Amino acid sequence: MKVLLLKDAKEDDGGRDPYVRELGLHGLEATLIPVLSFEFLSLPGFSEKLSRPEGYGGLVFTSPRAVQAAQLSLEKAGSAEVWEESLKGKWNAKAVYVVGSATAALVSELGLDAEGESSGNAEKLAEYICSREPSALPLLFPCGALKGEILPKMLKDKGIPMESLTVYQTVPHPGIRVNLSSYYSKQGVPASITFFSPSGLTYSLKHIQELSGDSISQIKFAAIGPTTARALAAQGLPVSCTADSPTPRALAAGIRTVLQPHSC
Repeated sequence: MKVLLLKDAKEDDGGRDPYVRELGLHGLEATLIPVLSFEFLSLPGFSEKLSRPEGYGGLVFTSPRAVQAAQLSLEKAGSAEVWEESLKGKWNAKAVYVVGSATAALVSELGLDAEGESSGNAEKLAEYICSREPSALPLLFPCGALKGEILPKMLKDKGIPMESLTVYQTVPHPGIRVNLSSYYSKQGVPASITFFSPSGLTYSLKHIQELSGDSISQIKFAAIGPTTARALAAQGLPVSCTADSPTPRALAAGIRTVLQPHSC
């Protein structure tokens, strides 16, 4: 059974995308089509803030792109050496909160010790942060231009200071239409389509509707998390599956249940 994942490919230790591999274990043939590209913003300002850990109570990363922005900002500022020598240790003396295993892995590459990884989404991470001993200093929150307001609002309501900085913006991948058209012409209408972000849905939905035609009612739509699921519902699309956590195993289990309800 063919399933479509609207994300870019990431290789695991075995040289395969972990989502493709996990779905394959359940007898599902997954294809990846990237629908997003990213542009980094405010990198000089970000590196300047990273050079002043004494001004913050910790860091919050809710996406891999925000961590990549940190890496890039340090490289462009020529601060990689001072990061290794002193800044990294100073930040590690503070809390570094993350959402999801992919973000945590990149944070680890920066040499930082992440916590909150298993929270799975911004709302659960906010609950986790609120359960910790608060700092009087603000948390530094590098984020995308389309960041959700749930986490900042929940922390604000609890009196936990936060300083947001937009470090990347999402733009449509230039090959969305061509790649989707090629997939449909070769593979036909997929049994399931998974969206990995609200912006990915925004940029691809029109093309999917045009290519699917009347067959769109046969497709089982899946979301990687509750924010994306809400975006699907707002577009009037039935959400057949929302992953329990943003991991290959959770998504594969959910899609298998939807497509093969009688399997063991």
